[in-house]
Amino acid sequence: MKLNKTTCPLDCYDGCSIVYEDGKLKGDKDHLVTKGYLCSKMNKFLKYDRLTSALYNGKKIDLQEALKVLAEKIHQYKNENNIFFTGSGNLGRLQNMPKEFFSKFNFTQCEGSLCDGAGDAGIQEGRGANLIIPPSQIENSEVVVVWGRNIQVSNSHLMPFLKDKKIVVIDPVENNLAKKADLFLKILPRGDYYLALLVSRILYISQNEDTDFIESKTNNFDDFVELFESIPIKKLSQKCDIPLEVAWEFAEMITSKKVTFLVGIAVQKYFIGHFVLRAIDSLAAMLGLFGREGCGVSFLSNSFYGFKSTIASLPNKTDLPTVDFSKYSFTFIQNSNPLVSMPNSKSIKEGIEKSKFVVYFGLYENETSRLADLVIPAVDFLSKNDIRTTYGHEFIGMMPKLKESECGISEYNLTNYLMQKFFDTNLKNEQEYIAEIVSSNSFSKDGYLASKIYEKIPYSDGFYTDDGKFNFLDDFEDDFEQDFEDDNQYYILTVKNKYSLNSSFKCDNFLYIPPILGYNDGDKVELTSLHGKAEFAVKIDKRLRRDCFLTYAGNAKYNYLTPSICSLKGTCAVFQELKVSMKKIIT
Repeated sequence: MKLNKTTCPLDCYDGCSIVYEDGKLKGDKDHLVTKGYLCSKMNKFLKYDRLTSALYNGKKIDLQEALKVLAEKIHQYKNENNIFFTGSGNLGRLQNMPKEFFSKFNFTQCEGSLCDGAGDAGIQEGRGANLIIPPSQIENSEVVVVWGRNIQVSNSHLMPFLKDKKIVVIDPVENNLAKKADLFLKILPRGDYYLALLVSRILYISQNEDTDFIESKTNNFDDFVELFESIPIKKLSQKCDIPLEVAWEFAEMITSKKVTFLVGIAVQKYFIGHFVLRAIDSLAAMLGLFGREGCGVSFLSNSFYGFKSTIASLPNKTDLPTVDFSKYSFTFIQNSNPLVSMPNSKSIKEGIEKSKFVVYFGLYENETSRLADLVIPAVDFLSKNDIRTTYGHEFIGMMPKLKESECGISEYNLTNYLMQKFFDTNLKNEQEYIAEIVSSNSFSKDGYLASKIYEKIPYSDGFYTDDGKFNFLDDFEDDFEQDFEDDNQYYILTVKNKYSLNSSFKCDNFLYIPPILGYNDGDKVELTSLHGKAEFAVKIDKRLRRDCFLTYAGNAKYNYLTPSICSLKGTCAVFQELKVSMKKIIT
């Protein structure tokens, strides 16, 4: 790799390869997936305002003084109950380096996910490991089913690989890809599980299952049949709000074809999220789609699967979606904005305010940094050495240091400072940590490094379960009440925005509602859920179902409505496990 090449650090499918020249970021035209262009966020990355100074009790101090305060406060609280909280604002592996230090003081770390944990758990139950379908395999598909995933916004570099394919879009929102698709299913939110069962039942009725694959490479198929036959077919149709004739058309489109399902996190933002991915996987397994060229189900993969890292893990764990910051004396928040990104913002704010001392370590000022006692600026990805894996393709991204930073400190250097201060020792060199990762599970592919897991078609040698076979879904439980009669109860969706990433960059705080409700752009409304209230200005969105509202991820108000609960499996936040009522605010 050329010395001026690096990789985008953002929490995104694409993991773009970047050329840094003359102080500008450009796309790497040689990369087989990202092919020379960058998203709007990365094109403007160097223009966004960053933290340029450390702050202590709201006053600017120099970095060395901030590090001294940090060490003093760690010493003061080292024997109390403390927490290290980190997010995914940067996916470099060395972002985890502070764990090397905090593990020695029995800090607590959060375990679980705000994103994909429920779906990942379901996939692992069926397949044993969560692997993607590489773009080169998607290119060999005949039919691509885009299920709860807006490719053009969240995974735009995949679009060229969909050329000349039959496209099916399943989504409550009629996005741009849906408008051009060969078939669009405007599904009821939380109906994805039932649609998967409905189509599976249709395939079974029409005897289009792959019996050879099922008999030789799977378990529990009879239990899966019993499960989808236990629900009347008309009820399955009602629960997903897809007419039977449309479900039959969908089933016909994916029969005897090379089919790839591209599944997004939207389908599993529920208490039953792991069941949804198990049901979609089971539908694909009925058709024998695993281990074949141009076929399979691709979710957010465990991109680090098969790699090794010697960075320590903290001894104490707490569930991420239900973390209570008020229990901790010293709170260290890195690379995250929990006040906006976590469910139940009211309790998160109250908890952080009750913590005795709060440190924020990151690139940007945000809602959380404004609550911190000590703010330490980080350096950006161009000013440190790192490496990342990517959950949208098989390539490993090298991230060499390409420039000096005028302010801030890297995660590695901060950790090394603390190790020297408290233990009179140094970390291993950054390059040693990176070399350990590279050597553990990589091979050279077209001038880049890639994960060895993808030297072959995923699952072509069997599954990663104990017996090497796929496990069909065989049970289900759900107590969520769907009220089809109340006209003032709405589902609320959270989706990705082209101009923001979670709570970073140019966030959008509007509430989007369907035109049929009779409101106008700019009207003020109050939403109420079982968990809280929030006020919004509305915008009209013709893409929405009559029973749906939409907010973009990073909306500073949305999580005042959401509950602090975990998914049934996967320790994942369940941002869409609610319905809301709305009333107009008269001014």
